[in-house]
Amino acid sequence: MTVVAPKLFVSSTSPFARKVIIVADVLGLISQIELITAAPHPIDRDGAVVAHNPLGKVPTLITAEGAVLFDSRVITEYLDAQSGGLKVYPKVGPQRWKALALQAVGDGLLDAALLARYEFTVRPNEKRWQLWYDRQFDKISSSLDTLERQADQLSKAPQIGEITLACALGYLDLRFPDFDWRVAQPRLSVWFREFSELPSFTRTSALLMKAA
Repeated sequence: MTVVAPKLFVSSTSPFARKVIIVADVLGLISQIELITAAPHPIDRDGAVVAHNPLGKVPTLITAEGAVLFDSRVITEYLDAQSGGLKVYPKVGPQRWKALALQAVGDGLLDAALLARYEFTVRPNEKRWQLWYDRQFDKISSSLDTLERQADQLSKAPQIGEITLACALGYLDLRFPDFDWRVAQPRLSVWFREFSELPSFTRTSALLMKAA
């Protein structure tokens, strides 16, 4: 009987795709997944992704059984359930809610960053709204301020909340290099530098580029 490998649609610059790949790598599942490059766009959607995911977004996972899963939160929980060993989602108690809350902050920060980027890379010049852009960065800044206050509570272990946060900070560095968040968030900066040295984090860029 032929075994069909799960297929994961990704983009080399998608922080949400990176989040899923890091989780798959941490759980030892990445070698079992076929990475398929996609070209998601808020206007010019990728038909290959839309054929499976009506939202046309990455990451999108097609499981070995043919089920289609999206977004990153759903996919990472699915992968965690498939792992017979290490877990990135605490199962019960205060640690679970702490991890989910941190994931929500990281995802929200990423949503604001993506909206800010789209405002000046996708929207026509005559329709751009500076106040909208500024308010997205208000969300980013207030999230970073909160995370700075909580920096001593962040784990160096690859749990879902910390993985999501690291992907968000990495995306800020990639898309907004002039936004020097490290000045106002020095303790968060130290945590990010140390977390970025984890093997599963450093391998991600190479895996995404290979998919491309």
